[in-house]
Amino acid sequence: MTANAAERIQHEGLRAKIMSAEQAAEFVQNGMTVAISGFTGAGYPKALPTAIAERAKAAHARGEAFAIGMITGASTAPECDGVLAAANCVSFRNPFQSDPGIRNSINAGNIAYQDMHLSHVEQQMRQGFYGDFDMAIIEASGITADGKIIPAMGIGHCNEALKAAKKVIIEVNAAQNAKLEGMHDVAYDIGVPPHRKPIPITGPFDRIGSPYLECDLNKIVAVVLTSSGDRNSKFADPDDNSKRIAAQIIDFFSHEVKAGRLPKNLLPLQSGVGNVANAVLAGLLDAPFDDLTGYTEVLQDGMLDLIIAGKMKSASATALSFSPDALQRFNDNIEFLRDKIILRPMEYTNNPEVIRRLGIIGMNAMIEADIYGNVNSTHVMGTKMMNGIGGSGDFTRNAFFSFFVSPSVAKDGAISCIVPMVSHHDHTEHDVMFIVTEQGMADLRGKSPRQRAKLIINNCAHPEYRDQLNDYFDRAEKAGGLHTPHLLLEALSWHQRFVETGDMRIK
Repeated sequence: MTANAAERIQHEGLRAKIMSAEQAAEFVQNGMTVAISGFTGAGYPKALPTAIAERAKAAHARGEAFAIGMITGASTAPECDGVLAAANCVSFRNPFQSDPGIRNSINAGNIAYQDMHLSHVEQQMRQGFYGDFDMAIIEASGITADGKIIPAMGIGHCNEALKAAKKVIIEVNAAQNAKLEGMHDVAYDIGVPPHRKPIPITGPFDRIGSPYLECDLNKIVAVVLTSSGDRNSKFADPDDNSKRIAAQIIDFFSHEVKAGRLPKNLLPLQSGVGNVANAVLAGLLDAPFDDLTGYTEVLQDGMLDLIIAGKMKSASATALSFSPDALQRFNDNIEFLRDKIILRPMEYTNNPEVIRRLGIIGMNAMIEADIYGNVNSTHVMGTKMMNGIGGSGDFTRNAFFSFFVSPSVAKDGAISCIVPMVSHHDHTEHDVMFIVTEQGMADLRGKSPRQRAKLIINNCAHPEYRDQLNDYFDRAEKAGGLHTPHLLLEALSWHQRFVETGDMRIK
């Protein structure tokens, strides 16, 4: 492992800085703000987090404080977020997470968490909102002879992290396919207002930068060798609900093509992370659309299989997040895929202007929607953070079509995913065009609030909750709410009933 990883470091000066994770962790001190690579289970450091966690536990045992502020691209994995949370050494975290330990600490009030649009992260780093970045810890698949960094399976905010940090540690991971080199596209200077220039991406596969990350080599204080895979969680096989949701969206695409509102190869597709979104992409394998394109944050199994099958000609993302089987398909076909997939910094994949201009079709998951089309995608019962908004807001606000998908009920029917009023707003009715559950689809375009309510209740709500929702809406209308009828004393009573009894249903 060590010899193979060392061979990935072609720069002689950086080879001299190879050390163990434990030695490199000595550079990380209490109170530091640290930029850590990683985006949805890809491209995160594998060894340093454990070594930092051990330093923290030793400090705590001595009665000393030890905690860091941690800014990532998105979620990482148990051997990064998980071990740091278990060691109680994270004081601040943003912008997106999915680790149970981090989530529990956030909801217990032990970690200050900033949920934010991913397109804003690098800009706010650049503008100094987080103060000075003491350290960047970045995973790479190699370093060239002239010191350029070959990214791994995810880029996220690495470009800005390397520029912002005072010191840098690089983990070179020999488990990453060496043929990733050349698959990335890193543009270096997006500019700041009022001198920002247009991003010259006019098609999903336009290349505008370099295949490498660059860094002032004097800032690199350590290089650590690893050979460990990414998170690579297995997706659940599509269930009946997921298949019904996928079928409705695909039927809708056919209708829009016939109506002349979509070209025959659709428009570039964005898909959020998760089993339902992945099922929609899997359903496109047998759909009557060819020459598809993708412009998304995370390229998952469904999009990979579309490319390998020849149904999708190219896709742009900031990270590759595969199940173990899909990773094997990726590695087996990497020569074919090298000119089909492009990985960029998230400041470009999630850029609102590019999303709007390319006409992206955005498909994202939700926790709940209300009868007027407002969507909550982050909070359980209005107070407990699940994962974060991620890039769903970047795409929803600016997409040509914006879909939110979910099964109509959760917890064996105890929770309705269609409610009178969402317990937390992430995406307002002004941005949400389509709500889809296994029950049906509500096309909200051109509809007033009261028209939307009827569509969402009758098309999307589970039959067990439909009468309850219609009763609420009818009584709200009679109470005098003429534009957006609500009974304010009852609007969140469903959530309160669940908190008190464990069931939203009236019994």
